[in-house]
Amino acid sequence: MDIIRNHDRLKEKVVFPREYPIHLSDTIGVTSQYQRLHAHDALEINMIKSGTGYYIINGVRYDFQPGDIALIGSGALHCAYETDGLVMQVMTFDAAWFMGNLRSDPDVLNPFKEMGVYFTPVLDRNHPQIPALRALLLDIQEEHEAARPSYVSVVYSYLLQFFVRVNRHFRQENVRQSKDTVSSAQLDKIRLVILAMEQRYAYPWTLEELAALAYLSPSRFSDVFRRAVGASPLMYLIQVRLENAYHLLETSDLKILDIAMECGFRTLSNFNRLFKRHIGTEPRHIRSRANCRCSKMVPVYEHFVGESGENGK
Repeated sequence: MDIIRNHDRLKEKVVFPREYPIHLSDTIGVTSQYQRLHAHDALEINMIKSGTGYYIINGVRYDFQPGDIALIGSGALHCAYETDGLVMQVMTFDAAWFMGNLRSDPDVLNPFKEMGVYFTPVLDRNHPQIPALRALLLDIQEEHEAARPSYVSVVYSYLLQFFVRVNRHFRQENVRQSKDTVSSAQLDKIRLVILAMEQRYAYPWTLEELAALAYLSPSRFSDVFRRAVGASPLMYLIQVRLENAYHLLETSDLKILDIAMECGFRTLSNFNRLFKRHIGTEPRHIRSRANCRCSKMVPVYEHFVGESGENGK
């Protein structure tokens, strides 16, 4: 799937084939890219095939388990984390594909347009219509992968059936935002802070400096950031630095010490310690293909519970 990053905002533009604007595949676990808070201009449907984990969508945490179905709208800030053995079907598609139907049935995409007002991102797993929705998603995937004659039309019709069932049976009149929900204004502030962190990840950010970017006190900023992203600001910064270091280890001939310095780690010993703890191997092994296949990026902040004052320096 091709993605174009808009550097003015944490919003990605997903590039689709014109004739068949959909991407569909199974993913195992969650890559480090999607552990970062991001948004995109496509609509997304996910079905959990096995394992557990959770989303953070617009500042709200949603735990998921096998069989759960999630809808993520265009522009929704979200990330996902695996807790155990996650395999999920991920489908993204262009809403414009259904423009013709919207003329005759303007409500067909309401589950996305009215998300948070009449619909929840993760559908009620106990609803009697859930088995039918799961079957439709599996049928879509089978048609997509088999690519038989006229499969595009079949996938299109199955998606319409999916939208109609959700619109008819999952609409609620009492969807209420939690008192802990992060507001859109707060999300915009967090979005700008994350952009600054990702653009200047080697800078020795302090909590006070990051909070100042959001015009919030350090304690208030930490609270809002954690609810929006699922990690503290400094834990998130460590994750960004480790991801960039991992990339440089794979793609450059820089010395490991130089990579550590370039990515914001003040000492080589601290870099090696953090890298081994969270990647599962030593930095020098990443350049060995065999060892590289065994390593895996994991949610950095989950391993820092109980630690304080560590900002990757």
